[in-house]
Amino acid sequence: MSDWRAAGIDLPRITALGWLRVVVRGTVLVLVTYGGLMVLLLLRLIERPLFGQARPVTPYLTQCVCRIAFPVMGLGLTVRGRPMRQMGAVVANHSSWLDIFALNAAQQVYFVAKSEVEAWAGIGWLARATGTLFIARKGAEAKRQQDMFEARLRAGHRLLFFPEGTSTDAIRVLPFKSTLFAAFYTHGLDHLMHIQPVTVIYHAPDGADPRFYGWWGEMDFAPHLLQTLAAGRQGRVEVIFHPEVPVDAFASRKDLAAHCERVIRASHTKAVSE
Repeated sequence: MSDWRAAGIDLPRITALGWLRVVVRGTVLVLVTYGGLMVLLLLRLIERPLFGQARPVTPYLTQCVCRIAFPVMGLGLTVRGRPMRQMGAVVANHSSWLDIFALNAAQQVYFVAKSEVEAWAGIGWLARATGTLFIARKGAEAKRQQDMFEARLRAGHRLLFFPEGTSTDAIRVLPFKSTLFAAFYTHGLDHLMHIQPVTVIYHAPDGADPRFYGWWGEMDFAPHLLQTLAAGRQGRVEVIFHPEVPVDAFASRKDLAAHCERVIRASHTKAVSE
């Protein structure tokens, strides 16, 4: 394990007022999130038989719930640039579980996640209901996963994945892995698709560790969630949509991955150094 992964944050003791914020914010967040999930599941009973894999209605509900989550938590959300309109996929850096709320709030998108997430209590249900595509890290699954990936793209789903392969401490961007980019170079998809790089930047509360919102390494989810909900003064999240690029403008998946990493790293480095 590298040094940056091993180095955690000394979490401050939550005060009585902080626990009150946890209770109030947490209760509202659960009601909004899982209330929205129940409505979504009911809508899917109508949406699925009529439209099949297409989801013309429920992504709007997911986006609405995630937008509401930010004022509930007291977090600011700033969105710069515009989501692309073309057929394609989105790639972003990955710093925290909060990325899911931020990226869903900023656009209508479907996440690509490791298969283990499907089994996570509570979170797995949400991920499945909102159309997350789960992938396994097994060579034997590669062909089936490629077919699923392609089917979702051709159905008009805008898939979003994190090429770093793991979350970070919110102050750095890791090298991008090009493996998933290979899906865009099969069966003529490279002549149809565009890829949009998106940078997610966390601005910690005044006086707090710059890594305050980062969730990485062996950090447990529950303590990080509690600290976020307990914070008196919150920071903000910034989502930047960069210009999309056609896949066939790049000779290989490695070239495309390198371009996306370069664009995201440049804007992230500039923001965290200001």
